[in-house]
Formats: sequence, C-alpha cells, structure tokens
Amino acid sequence: MPNPTELIDDLIAKTPDWRGKTFTKLRKVIHDADPEITEEWKWVTANRPGTPVWEHNGSVCHINILKDKVKLTLHEGASLPDPQKVFNNGFEGNKLRAIDIYEGDELNERALKALIRAGVEHNLAKVKPKRK
Repeated sequence: MPNPTELIDDLIAKTPDWRGKTFTKLRKVIHDADPEITEEWKWVTANRPGTPVWEHNGSVCHINILKDKVKLTLHEGASLPDPQKVFNNGFEGNKLRAIDIYEGDELNERALKALIRAGVEHNLAKVKPKRK
C-alpha cells in the first residue's frame, strides 16, 4: 500500500485543474507553518477513498477537494484565534472550522500559517508532562 505522501501526490496528479494547484499551495503552507507536521491518510471506507490529514501530536487539519471548491478544515478551529477572519465555514459546531476556497480566491498565506501554528500549539498544550 502506498504511504500517505504518495496517496496525496496521486490525488493532486488526478486533479490537474485549479483545485489541484490550490491543494498544492495549501500543502506547502501547512509544511512551511510546521516542518515537523506529518501527512496521514485517514477515513477510508467502502464509499470514500480516504482523506489527507496533517498531524502534529494529533490531527491539525485536513483538505478535501470538492466539485466547486477546496476545503481546508482545522480540527480545533473553534478554539483558535482568527484575527484575519479567514474561517468562512463550519461555525455551527463547537470544534471544527473550515475555509472554503473557490476558483480565483487569493490565499492569505500568512493568516493560514498562523492558524496551522495555532492548531499545532493547541495540540502540544494537551501533552501531559511525564511522571517522574
């Protein structure tokens, strides 16, 4: 079975339009924000081929390529500061927040990196110190 990075590469290769390019940009932003983040492939079912997920001490975010948009979902988004107001979806829940990106939208890379870093910091804050 291919590793998660190979599966993500394949997903991008199968999406040669603006959505694949947007996904590639988001992937770079995620890795630039946290060089220690890892790529995973989760939630494979009979009806779903799986979802690319980025983790650092737990899930930070995932990306879905949909028919008319690319959706970046931050798993602890409701707990993260968003001073640039880049979240535009997912406000009805108490945990996830999402950013729907449509063709022609400009990415606010600085704000996205800040959100990814905040997601990582949130996960790291949950680490319990080892008992001595």
